[in-house]
Amino acid sequence: MRVMGVDPGLTRCGVAIVEGRPGARPGLVAVGVVRTSPDMPHEYRLLRLEEGLTGWYDAYHPETLAIERVFAQHNLHSVTGIAQAAGIAMLIGARHDTPVALHTPSEAKATITGSGRADKKQVATMVARILGLATPPRPADAADAVALAITHLWRGGVQARYTEAAAAAARRRAS
Repeated sequence: MRVMGVDPGLTRCGVAIVEGRPGARPGLVAVGVVRTSPDMPHEYRLLRLEEGLTGWYDAYHPETLAIERVFAQHNLHSVTGIAQAAGIAMLIGARHDTPVALHTPSEAKATITGSGRADKKQVATMVARILGLATPPRPADAADAVALAITHLWRGGVQARYTEAAAAAARRRAS
């Protein structure tokens, strides 16, 4: 299965393509970030993000998008941009009739490191170890996107089938 992991962000949106299946070591296909400048008008940052994520989707044709579930933090201004970025990633999945799975940060941390309270450095180190890389993907947003994709590969089997069935039912109702 090919999964596109997305760590949503407005300035840096981590993106990763990982292939694998449960019980086998996943393989990293590609990793990077889509960047937008804080100096750009907000609506153009969102457009640039959509173009970048669509480019990744079109280049790699993932079977699922694994996106970090946004939760309210103390900084409401930053969570708004993160939620908008996550929404754009979900829209790309819907536009291409591709299942979308949301995973919480603590779920990804627990899957990758064994602790839902791991810091970014611990996650990046374990991502490198799991994939057999000499160094962790950089920046941290990219490593987080890889962690989300691996989380989905390892934990998303039943969840993915449920999501796919629910999406198919919704499409039938919309027709």
